[in-house]
Amino acid sequence: MTKLFGRRQILSKFVLGAAFAAAGMLAAPAAFAQSDYPNQPITMIVPFAPGGASDFAARLLQPRLSAILGQQVVVENRDGAAGNVGMDLAARAKPDGYTLFLGNVGTVSINPYIFSSLRVKPLQDFVPISIVADTPGLLIANSSFPPNNVKELVEYVKARPGQVNFASPGTGSVNRLEMEAFRREAGLDMVHVPYKGGAGPATADVMGGHVSLMFVTISSGINHVKGGRLKALGVSTKQRVAQLPDVPTMTEQGFPKSVSSSWQGILVPAGTPQPIIDKLHAAVVEAMKDETIRARMGESGVIAVSSASPAEFKQYIEADAAKWSAVIKEIGAKAD
Repeated sequence: MTKLFGRRQILSKFVLGAAFAAAGMLAAPAAFAQSDYPNQPITMIVPFAPGGASDFAARLLQPRLSAILGQQVVVENRDGAAGNVGMDLAARAKPDGYTLFLGNVGTVSINPYIFSSLRVKPLQDFVPISIVADTPGLLIANSSFPPNNVKELVEYVKARPGQVNFASPGTGSVNRLEMEAFRREAGLDMVHVPYKGGAGPATADVMGGHVSLMFVTISSGINHVKGGRLKALGVSTKQRVAQLPDVPTMTEQGFPKSVSSSWQGILVPAGTPQPIIDKLHAAVVEAMKDETIRARMGESGVIAVSSASPAEFKQYIEADAAKWSAVIKEIGAKAD
């Protein structure tokens, strides 16, 4: 009996040992793939056309990120449907660290609440890595528009309810939502004039006096302000910006809720292994320290930034999405 029991123990140990060995063989390739990451080129999907703000940030980041990771980062522009085409493609990519998504405030924090048919749920379908660019908003007006600051603007509009109009690049754009949040905080009755084709056409009509004012990114309006073709009434940052030191913040002028920006950041498909997430985060943080990147962004009115951790960036997105979704719900904004 003892002899038989001994044989059973030996057989049991053999079976268990084989099972653990097989499990180890199955786990080994995945573990090796993570420790060897990256061993092939990486694609960064930009959900907008070449030449825009997102493309500018991606191509500034590309060479430095490639050098740090030791593999070529290839920028792939997949525009369409306000960034939803590229976002959907990135969300369905294999979660192996070889597809990055350059998301922004529009695709991640706004689109899910204005496009009823959108399949992507950004905070479920992606893992945030780090913010990389922060572009403050700028409240601009036609150069002959009487008010010269926000206090004067509020007084002027309140004396003319429903007579002052404001432009935006579209119903669900961050520029429109910034104005909606401000006018609700100030209690202003204004008329929205939506444009298509980005901020360019709307800004041109503000310069031409066809529309009185609008919010734009600093990068879109700074040269017109410095050239005297537009006047700046306020910036949406907590502190004044170096490029326009004489322009007071919205907070300084009594509107602390009007703090916003058009941000961009790196995300990866949900399910990406944690070691790869950590390596990508470290690489992005290192890249954003590059003085050339910081200087080039600064010249365009963009602030080069990074997140202390992926968790911090996730919290930032959650707060941003909560803010804009509340505004969208209140005004009933839908995709154009």
